[in-house]
Amino acid sequence: MLRSLALLIVLLVSLYGQSESELLKRANKLVNSSSKSEQFRAYNDYKNLYLRALMNENKTMKRKALEGIVKSGRKLHIDVSDYAKELANYKKKHPSSIKKKTKPKHKSVQKKKPKKKIYVRSSHKLKTVRWQDGRLVLQFDKKLRNNQINYFTLYDKKTKHYKYIFDIHASMLMRSQTLRKRGIAKIKLAQFNQNTLRLVFENPKKLSIRFKKENNKLIIRSEPKEKQSKAVLKKRAQRVQAKKAPTRLDRNKVIVIDAGHGGKDPGAIGYRGLKEKDVVLKIAQELRNILRARGYKVYMTRDRDVFIKLRHRTKYANRKKADLFISIHANAVGRKDAKKVQGVECYFLSKSRSARAKRVAAIENSADLDDMNYYGKESFLNTLNYHNIIAANKLAIDLQRGALGELKKSYKNVCDAGVREGPFWVLVGAQMPAVLVEVGFITHPTESKRLASRKYQKKLAKGLANGVERYFLNN
Repeated sequence: MLRSLALLIVLLVSLYGQSESELLKRANKLVNSSSKSEQFRAYNDYKNLYLRALMNENKTMKRKALEGIVKSGRKLHIDVSDYAKELANYKKKHPSSIKKKTKPKHKSVQKKKPKKKIYVRSSHKLKTVRWQDGRLVLQFDKKLRNNQINYFTLYDKKTKHYKYIFDIHASMLMRSQTLRKRGIAKIKLAQFNQNTLRLVFENPKKLSIRFKKENNKLIIRSEPKEKQSKAVLKKRAQRVQAKKAPTRLDRNKVIVIDAGHGGKDPGAIGYRGLKEKDVVLKIAQELRNILRARGYKVYMTRDRDVFIKLRHRTKYANRKKADLFISIHANAVGRKDAKKVQGVECYFLSKSRSARAKRVAAIENSADLDDMNYYGKESFLNTLNYHNIIAANKLAIDLQRGALGELKKSYKNVCDAGVREGPFWVLVGAQMPAVLVEVGFITHPTESKRLASRKYQKKLAKGLANGVERYFLNN
């Protein structure tokens, strides 16, 4: 009876066009592949060879086929314990058929300890199978593990069908089922062997298969790739259209740019005598030109080397009914730290008392002591507008991103010193979002040379202009 069944299986599954040696050669190659589908093909080839060997009573081929079945089956987590036992019994009965490797005389070979055989036993039961929102849901009696599910794909050249196969280490209490779904030729669920449950999606055209585990459930979404690709293409087209759609940016805005210091107040003196008041005036003028070219109304608190009191700067911005106030400065530190400290940073007005904020504010505030007495601590705190603080914070972030983004395109090692908050008198009293930009440290050798460069000044101004536009676009 067993021989007749074996003969019938051989007639159905054997590849007549290939000899045993060709089939074995192909299987030996496929079994070492990293692809699950190729390993599965090797497993089937070895089983074909095993059945042929039984019919032809070829003991050598039987041993090779058994070895291949055990090797490929374990890679695929298929229960091959029966084949492994048969192979072990065969080796005991026919030790002479196994070639022994001769040990080289000049080398001492240590015997390797035999690897422990690992078998994955099915302890899970399939309870229910149902369609839910177009997805196939398989519910088991226990939580699924990752190594219990093997998924691979095959293409049958004879039927010209694609096969999407799930091998699940479980058993089903129900009979084999043929499931139906529109757009898919065949869906078959059956017990492949005592420990493996097999689910096969079969279709003449490619399918889009996605699956996930949720505790004791395996959820599979399957649909024809054409439908899936049309949906994806539609979404992509909508995204592209949204990107191409012209964004309405209101450029009917007023911006006041304040070049820090000036006249009798040179600001910080940097590397090789570079003065802060000269550097920031040039950057402010470049920023004014770029923003005007983009359609904005731009005013400057000073467009030449003159001294202006701090409180008059924000008063000027309020008088012009500005939408933004941007004060441009350059940072500095003592000689001891001159080579260490560098970077672009933006400040917005707040009650902050951090050490860094107080240090920078002390430098920028020192030019006009009368203004400091004019406001006083209590007056300073009372002038803070919470709404403007939030907006100024956003503006500072956009200016920082814009400046760094543009500078990094052309210069290496551009340092981001961050967005910070601090008590700057020049920003006090502003009735609009107000930000102080420290364009860099004129005491740092490299940054000082760059700040004196016309090219660097233009790049920095362009980055700040981009930041202004980003702010208006998002707010």
